[in-house]
Amino acid sequence: MQGLIMCVHFLLHNPRYTVCMKLENALRWSWMHVLTYKRMQVLIERFKDLDRAMENMNPTLLIALGCRQDSIELVMNRLEEFDIGAYAGMLGKKDITFFSIEDDIYPVALKTIADPPVFLYAQGDLSVLQHPCIALVGSREMNTEGQRIVERLVSPMVHAGCTTVSGLAYGVDAEVAKETLAAGGRTVAVLGNGLGSIYPVANAKLAQKIVQEGGLILSEFPMDTRPDKFTFPARNRIIAGLSLVTVVVQAAQKSGSLITAELALEYGREVCAVPGSIFDPLHAGCHHLITSGQAKLVTSAQDVLQEVGIASATEGTRRTSSFTTDSPDEAAVFGALTALPAALDDLVVKAKLHAATLSAVLTMLEIKGVARKTDSGKWIRS
Repeated sequence: MQGLIMCVHFLLHNPRYTVCMKLENALRWSWMHVLTYKRMQVLIERFKDLDRAMENMNPTLLIALGCRQDSIELVMNRLEEFDIGAYAGMLGKKDITFFSIEDDIYPVALKTIADPPVFLYAQGDLSVLQHPCIALVGSREMNTEGQRIVERLVSPMVHAGCTTVSGLAYGVDAEVAKETLAAGGRTVAVLGNGLGSIYPVANAKLAQKIVQEGGLILSEFPMDTRPDKFTFPARNRIIAGLSLVTVVVQAAQKSGSLITAELALEYGREVCAVPGSIFDPLHAGCHHLITSGQAKLVTSAQDVLQEVGIASATEGTRRTSSFTTDSPDEAAVFGALTALPAALDDLVVKAKLHAATLSAVLTMLEIKGVARKTDSGKWIRS
């Protein structure tokens, strides 16, 4: 009973928590870390919802879900030892938002992939995912050339209104986050472990700065999960699933970044790769993607932005960062615009204005040079 009381306290003091099923069951399912999207569908078909499925949890059910015999005992032991009150208290203390695929705040882009995570843990501002997301991935052994490439790509993407996505590992991942913050942008770091700790430890301060600067740290794993060879491919699918395009900055022939690129292709997303010297083994993977026709060769941020139809980072785009609105309606419309083309109907919803008012404000913003109508009739910041 004490555990449930603490859960209720956690819910009342953490209004961002929005899991649709019962709080205690959602936390139990996540803690067990056995529920893939396909298994969730099987359980809902059989029990109608995951609350009833949890009431019937036993080794026989786990066998029916396809769990290996050697993992069933581990899962049942985790369920038995689960201290729901302590776990909820940890989430509250770290200001972590926990939600499921059933919730409105779940990223739409991620929901459309074949194997989306059922639960997510987030620390930071989830609204960054409403902007166009671009994944930049690459080698942990990044060299000076890789660093220069990240510097060349990231700043224009930030000025175009994009959110960068990477994995917080050594090398390219960490450099992407640092360059994004240096450019005044916001980034998403997807972890291959639980948010109870940051791995690698050397990037803990960087993770803290990402959150402080309005970015986001994201994971599907229970808080106590340590990184291993299985968690990183799982993390990579989230990076690919969140993003309109995955850019491979540097990658050796057998780099884990190529897994992210392959997943992006499976999900119907664009893949770009940066070429390098034929003598540099850290570009062998990039060259393979390009020569096999799996990735578009890119040498600038403009190439990437054009590939996914995002407005380029022109001088006019940079002016919008200092633009001052003259009315609440103008502020609402300007805030609803991004570098990604948006239809009038979508802007009506985002700005919460009548269509006639919206059109008048858009015209005024266009006159002021901070909004532009595309050839397709949609609107972007200019």
